[in-house]
Amino acid sequence: MNALDKLHELEQRIEKIEERNKRVELDKGWETSMMRKIVVAILTYITIVLFFIVIKLENPMINALVPSLAFLLSTLSLPVIKDYWKNRYK
Repeated sequence: MNALDKLHELEQRIEKIEERNKRVELDKGWETSMMRKIVVAILTYITIVLFFIVIKLENPMINALVPSLAFLLSTLSLPVIKDYWKNRYK
């Protein structure tokens, strides 16, 4: 394998790595997005309402707010806690 072939192979490998990095960044963007947090909170709320209806709990729509809002609050506070932790343990 001559130098040009090696160079071409390296270019192809770099392109594959860059494509993978774009996919990873897009996935990371989704995982940390507000849209995902809201969608998960809504789906959590619906699931809990249905569960509370099945077990015949009073006021299922109101009672389901607590765990759904707790989830949303926890996801909103995690970046602050993460930054604190990173600064403390650098």
